[in-house]
Amino acid sequence: MRWDGQTIAADDGALPGLELAGLMRAGLVRSVRTPEFAGVTFHEIMAKSALSKVPAASRMPFRWTINPYRGCSHACRYCHSTDTPVLRADGSWRAIGALGPGDEVVGTQVVDGVRRYVPTTVIDTWQTRKPAYRVTLADGTQVVASGDHRLLATDGWRYVAPGADEQPGLRAGARLLGPGRSGDGGGAVSGKAVEGGPGLEVASVESLGPRLRDLVDITTGTGDFIANGVVSHNCFARPTHEYLDLDAGKDFDTQVVVKINVGEVLHAELARPSWQREPVALGTNTDPYQRAEGRYKLMPGIITALADSGTPFSILTKGTLLRRDLPLIVEAERKVEVGLGVSLAFADKELQQAIEPGTPTPQARLDLIRAVRAAGLPCGVMVAPVLPWLTDSRDHLRRLLDAVAEAGATGVTVIPLHLKPGTREWYLQWLERDHPDLVAGYGRVFGRGTYALKAYRSWLWERVQPLLHERGFGSSGHRARSGATGRYTDELRPHDEGDYPSGSMAKSAAGGAVAGMPVDGSGLEVAGAGVEQVLF
Repeated sequence: MRWDGQTIAADDGALPGLELAGLMRAGLVRSVRTPEFAGVTFHEIMAKSALSKVPAASRMPFRWTINPYRGCSHACRYCHSTDTPVLRADGSWRAIGALGPGDEVVGTQVVDGVRRYVPTTVIDTWQTRKPAYRVTLADGTQVVASGDHRLLATDGWRYVAPGADEQPGLRAGARLLGPGRSGDGGGAVSGKAVEGGPGLEVASVESLGPRLRDLVDITTGTGDFIANGVVSHNCFARPTHEYLDLDAGKDFDTQVVVKINVGEVLHAELARPSWQREPVALGTNTDPYQRAEGRYKLMPGIITALADSGTPFSILTKGTLLRRDLPLIVEAERKVEVGLGVSLAFADKELQQAIEPGTPTPQARLDLIRAVRAAGLPCGVMVAPVLPWLTDSRDHLRRLLDAVAEAGATGVTVIPLHLKPGTREWYLQWLERDHPDLVAGYGRVFGRGTYALKAYRSWLWERVQPLLHERGFGSSGHRARSGATGRYTDELRPHDEGDYPSGSMAKSAAGGAVAGMPVDGSGLEVAGAGVEQVLF
């Protein structure tokens, strides 16, 4: 997103000598570092827009979101040499540097647990200069890319070269996945399973030296594409930082853009005659109650603007800072429909802190649920992600659901682990280090896919369903048409893995569908497609 801004003189909290033209165009006020956020720089901007419209192609059950912060701990940064051939949907090849928005290329998508080739559209392209590496395959194919680019191998996404944060690099002998340059063209591979073609073993990975080289990357609808015969990853979030002249890798982790005037801008947008008071969701991309909110206090202005305009809204968070704004949300709930949701996957603090270090403990989140309910507000809980062999035992699920029920949650959905690119590499590394005896089992449950096998998901539901019933959460009907499960609503509707729990999403001001979702919940994919699952 681009913002046209106004220049405001920086005060004594600004960093001297900071020259970022993109941020200045965006309306940079100042850039700040504080001791309580070691290693993080906050770029305060005067934004020109607050509401973000969800793309029409998205299957999210809402159409509008608000992101007062830009920055993420899971961003990616990677690029290819400008002459790298990319497989187009018509079966031809074109240099990545010659592609543009709207071009049809081949990507991949997981369908019923199997990754398959599908046509996809180039959404954006951009260029940069950085050192590069040459990956040579057994059949002589060469791919020139930055060290932080990721290629798909039989054991998951692998960076071209090892780097910071123990990122796994390609090694000789690794087998990449893709159709190869001598395989079928775009039209012929569409719908086929992604496999490792002959000659795609890595023969060598060599640095091309410190010289900066012209590199290009693209964003596609599927998040990947075929680069010189192998599956190559890209990141949808990168352009939001590149537009601001910030690097989209390390900077995306440590350079947080803050829309300090988001409340005032939102108030003006909601006052337009064209605004139809459609439900707005917060927390589906970046957590609005991340630690930075304690410093900037943007949410009170957002909540007030939404309520005063008659706009229903929902908040999904892990942050206990939500408690600060409960009185304001109670006041807002007298004017509009409000949905609140908390994600909680663990009953045991030790395991939770091993996998989600730095996030609020299970007890802190349970206390948050109690506080929300004590304030008279709804609070749905997402038990997500459920980890095979670690948190899917009857004992753990029973203890967790007992705690959630005792805290007063209005609804619960249970979602199994998704090993999405980026999360997959990190999680499997952790598993191999801390639970090596489980690695083989995860290979059977997930294979090379993002989602657990259907057999596991069905097994988990058969285990969870009676536990939910015993606690008044939902009714029978696995993968039925409906939406959320709940205890305190007039209508108890069947549970579905991909649903938002009852109480977590606001209804339209006009009534009917939950946050833009069809009234009967149809059209939602199974296995949590409605929620971007993030492991911290």
